[in-house]
Amino acid sequence: MTPGARAQAAIELLDAIEAARGPADQCAQHYFRSRRFIGAKDRAAISGLVYGVLRHRAQLDWWHERIAGGRGTARSRVIAALLLLGGWTTATLAAAFDGDRFRPSVLSMREQAYADALDGRSLDHPEQPPHVRANLPEWVYAELRARFGEETPAELAAMQEEAPLDLRVNRLRTDQEAAQRALAAEGIRAEPTELAQSGLRVAGRHPLSASDAYREGLIEIQDEGSQIAAALVDARPGMRVCDFCAGAGGKTLALAAAMENAGRIIACDTVARRLDGATSRLRRAGVSNVERRLLATERDPWVKKHKASFDRVLVDAPCTGTGTWRRNPDARWFLTPTDLDELVAKQRRILDSAARLVRPGGRLVYVTCSLLAREDEEQVRHFLSTHPDFRPLPVSAIWEATIGSACPASTEFLVLTPRRQGTDGFFVAVLERAAAADEA
Repeated sequence: MTPGARAQAAIELLDAIEAARGPADQCAQHYFRSRRFIGAKDRAAISGLVYGVLRHRAQLDWWHERIAGGRGTARSRVIAALLLLGGWTTATLAAAFDGDRFRPSVLSMREQAYADALDGRSLDHPEQPPHVRANLPEWVYAELRARFGEETPAELAAMQEEAPLDLRVNRLRTDQEAAQRALAAEGIRAEPTELAQSGLRVAGRHPLSASDAYREGLIEIQDEGSQIAAALVDARPGMRVCDFCAGAGGKTLALAAAMENAGRIIACDTVARRLDGATSRLRRAGVSNVERRLLATERDPWVKKHKASFDRVLVDAPCTGTGTWRRNPDARWFLTPTDLDELVAKQRRILDSAARLVRPGGRLVYVTCSLLAREDEEQVRHFLSTHPDFRPLPVSAIWEATIGSACPASTEFLVLTPRRQGTDGFFVAVLERAAAADEA
């Protein structure tokens, strides 16, 4: 493809993401699947341009507002990204935007003036407000500023970086060294992660789902932070464990490996499609101690029927996903304050219902991939205020018992961030039910 054809494809894909309100990866898969003539190198170049726009959209729009006025569009963002991020000149841009087949239409006089004004500039400008420099909606920046304080710029800069590719070694099938050798035999170099005991971090980008190591169930694609969250459940062989918001089963698989296939895991969700998607993953991993359970709602009668019967209940709650915005930069542009309010209310309902499943002396483990305090500490404080039979356990002691190293957090709860630990952003709280709890 010509550079102009790549630019046109990026504009089309950005328009599709905007129309669908993401997720960008799914929109990209659909776009390329319907255009199989686009080769691997061209797909990579188009995706790189699209994700560059999504990561820097606030700054690109700031320049458009400053120079041309009005809200940016997919086309104006691509023009700005090519000049400010891609190293293009106005001459290169005009040659690519020539209106020929598969290439963008000729630049209008207004667009040409905009391009001329951007030529030779850098993306950053000292007059850009903090939320623009961080490439976040202003209200989200305020929420994160409340958590990180003076460290906010550094934390948000790390959230702008491209996320690494992490794997979890499936210890039901192999060990870490053997998995490394299997990957190396396929030309994939992977090194142990710093924190997660079964983690590997891959150098470069590879189609891992097509590898023999993946097909044989030796590995699963899972961020190191997600692996740590699953480890802190402290699920042991012989226990009864409920993964209350199991989704496609990433943490369910990690729990099964920790339990060595002994005991019982009930993987619950309210969406059948998500549970069905876990079937092939469980089979490939050699997991035999998981029962999938479709719930009508979080208050499904099944919960009441099985009250106080689980040693561990994991609530990997639906959330804003702010901790994963390195991987999903499009998500930040579609989240609204109303969405956050609705998620906080939903999390409260889920926690309230899931708590009924915990036996006296058992644990409720609350996890989000969010860095917003309203979904994290504030949510847990509210739960504890309405459930006096639960108390928080120091996460450092559980970390040392399950992961075996010194915990990077000295606080009551665990907060992982891309800057501090190199993982996605995660929050974990471990809450124990009193042994003398009223089971009524």
